[in-house]
Amino acid sequence: MTAAQEAPVETPKRQPSMKGTFKRHKLLTYVVLLAFTVLYVGPLLMLVMTSFKSLPEFFRNPTGLPESFGLSNFTEAWELAKFPSYLWNSFFYTAVATAICVVTSVLVAFPIARGYFKGANLVLTMYIVALFLPPALIPQFQLILNLGLFNTRTGFILLFLVNPIGIIILVNYIKSVPRELDESAAVDGCGYYRFVLTIITPLIRPAIATVTVLHAIGIWNELVLPTIYLTNDDLYPVTRGLIAFEGLYGSNWPQLAAAVLMLMLPMLVLFLFLQRYIISGLTAGAVKG
Repeated sequence: MTAAQEAPVETPKRQPSMKGTFKRHKLLTYVVLLAFTVLYVGPLLMLVMTSFKSLPEFFRNPTGLPESFGLSNFTEAWELAKFPSYLWNSFFYTAVATAICVVTSVLVAFPIARGYFKGANLVLTMYIVALFLPPALIPQFQLILNLGLFNTRTGFILLFLVNPIGIIILVNYIKSVPRELDESAAVDGCGYYRFVLTIITPLIRPAIATVTVLHAIGIWNELVLPTIYLTNDDLYPVTRGLIAFEGLYGSNWPQLAAAVLMLMLPMLVLFLFLQRYIISGLTAGAVKG
């Protein structure tokens, strides 16, 4: 028998299956996602269940399912907390401030994106820096007070006319629009405002939808500014009114939960209506430059 025949044959070591490793990583990913889902959705589900309970039922079993799904808490919260007046104020502030902000942001973002004036990049850098600066509440308050706009609808709306993140999203999205359109419009004699509002605006609808939702949600959920600048109960937005509601009826947690759900519903509807534009608007605004 030769030496080659006498040498033991080594069996190759079995390598770990890539498919098995991939499945384990995928399973771990699903576990993490499920944990975050429970973390975020759990309190919301508890809020919904609480809104359908009576006060004695809530104290007996705060985390359990409601015995019935009546709407009495919603109707009582609507009547007791002056919600029609507060909701109208919030709708007015949100709609007017968002419309003005979006239109002016488009008009400002277009020349910055095209670089049609000297220092456009510096202006864009200043907007980026503004994202990281705290709000200048004291100079802002002094300005509103000296203008005689304290405790007025106009003064409150003026606080929301500039949104740096909106400018940045629009600038980066407009950069994806071909410059040849500008030259064609100039040759055809199209005016600047007509070109921006009738040609550029339809092409950047995803970015506009994104800015609209972000700005509207910010105004709708704002709590600090109405507490500082509005002292008249008739001018309160729904968030400021919710504090007054909590102070008067804070022990009635089911009614307070119903009030919070009514506060959340309008912005949820707006998001669902514009969600198909939001992802593309944020994606383009993040990667195109």
